[in-house]
Amino acid sequence: MSVPMTLVIGTKRFSSWSLRPWLAAKMAGIVFDEVLIALRQPETKAEILKYSPSGKVPCLIHDQLTIWDSLAICEYLAEMHPTLWPDGREARATARAVSAEMHSGFPNLRSACSMDMCAVTPLDPVPPEVAAEVERIVALWNQCRTRFGATGPFLFGRFSIADAMFAPVVSRFTTFALTTDPVATAYCDAIWSLPAMQEWKQAAS
Repeated sequence: MSVPMTLVIGTKRFSSWSLRPWLAAKMAGIVFDEVLIALRQPETKAEILKYSPSGKVPCLIHDQLTIWDSLAICEYLAEMHPTLWPDGREARATARAVSAEMHSGFPNLRSACSMDMCAVTPLDPVPPEVAAEVERIVALWNQCRTRFGATGPFLFGRFSIADAMFAPVVSRFTTFALTTDPVATAYCDAIWSLPAMQEWKQAAS
């Protein structure tokens, strides 16, 4: 008998880091229990600490194991569902590289464009430092789609952890009306069309 997983997440309207492993798990067909903690409340920190030793969400609990950090959770899910990474050594290496860059980079975009699934607030003007990061993201998407994306609409053809990592960016590009090129626009449309992404959006409203 399999041991159920519990994914502890924050408010779906705001928690970009929670969206990443939640979407990866949904796309892999993983069954999990969900604990939703309201963010930006006086009791938020104490509630999160009941589950997560880092005091942050998301956090995955599976049997006697607790895993915190979005990318670490996604890697754990991929141990059981290898299709969450693309086939081929070069594609997997590139997918891990772009996922890691998203995980640790783009501080100006994060600061100026916090995720809010329910708001549409065009960023005008776009600060140069944000524009530079948007340009880098669009270049990454183009490179991945051109080199590895021939078999499907996502960065590496079929959906992967790389797409989960960039899903909150897709949200930001939409809600802040950030300019993209045709390849990036088609990619954003593919992410938004996912039933799981729509499920998250509806729960955030």
